[in-house]
Amino acid sequence: MAVATARKSGNGKPGPKHNIEAMRQAYYQRIAKHHMTPLWTVMSSLITEEPVTRCAPAIWHFNDVKALVMESGGLISAEEAKRRVLILENPALRGESRVTNTLFAGIQMILPGEVAPAHRHAPSAIRFVLDGEGAYTAVEGEKALMSPGDFVITASWAPHDHGNSSKKPMLWLDVLDVPTVNFFETSFAEDFDDPMQQTTRQNGDSLSFYGSGVLPDGTAAKNLATNRTPIINYTYARTRPITERMLKAGEIDKCHGARVRYANPITGGPVLPTMGANLTMLPKGFRGEPYRSTDGAIFVCVEGEGTTDVDGETLAWGQNDVFVVPPWKRYAHSAHKQSVLFSISDRPAQEALGIWREGK
Repeated sequence: MAVATARKSGNGKPGPKHNIEAMRQAYYQRIAKHHMTPLWTVMSSLITEEPVTRCAPAIWHFNDVKALVMESGGLISAEEAKRRVLILENPALRGESRVTNTLFAGIQMILPGEVAPAHRHAPSAIRFVLDGEGAYTAVEGEKALMSPGDFVITASWAPHDHGNSSKKPMLWLDVLDVPTVNFFETSFAEDFDDPMQQTTRQNGDSLSFYGSGVLPDGTAAKNLATNRTPIINYTYARTRPITERMLKAGEIDKCHGARVRYANPITGGPVLPTMGANLTMLPKGFRGEPYRSTDGAIFVCVEGEGTTDVDGETLAWGQNDVFVVPPWKRYAHSAHKQSVLFSISDRPAQEALGIWREGK
């Protein structure tokens, strides 16, 4: 064939460039029939010199979000929906139900008198309370009453249901590792016959047992799962004063402010193997130094107001606003008044794989 017998130059190499290109294309077409492709044609996009993210910086202002979530209450019940949630879709990942490449986020609402029925699933969940008082999440036999700023954990395969016995709607931010679980194709889920699980412990038992500087005798002997925290609810009332003390003591990071990490009290490690969380207090007038890391982060303004510059794009935030910083994008916080930011990212998963990195 003409292509296979392309003329060679005097030194034995193929002749004109168009001849070798034609030979290569014919070769690629032949190997494609065997479901193969040459690495050298895609190497630069597979292994990049620096991280390349599909995510975009984004912000959801709570005043807008709350009105839209409240509207859903008249359209579908918590029982019908199982979970009445509006997904926060990253604008660069529309239709993929993800806020970063590895995390799902949404705003959930439960109305007075409603119960979101009991179920469990492989993905882990973090719930950060935004608005309302008196609703609960029951997890593994403990009913955790929720208040704004509380940080509630639902570990993988932990039975959980939600209820609202107050007179006001309750809204919180849900963050789950659904895209990570689905990447590994390991999703399982199970509904329960009864909408509410039987509670065998008091509200706050897990925090008292494991989060008070002491541990129940025999904790290790009970083979307590150590890859995730045994605490159900890290309350804002207990966590915020710690950041305030750090601020007064001058323990202020130049990039992050007075920041604490939510920890598994058994191991000192992250609260979940796939997701970690922080709470930080920024003094009035704080101007953070630029920072970047390979974990994409979801932030919530708990108190105050300010801005975050993400690679030249300015996100202006106020109370209960939710915003996203993509992986390996430089960002810097500025606080117009004393502010508190909560954040969640996939840093624990990256650290477990040995691929997490930070830089300025």
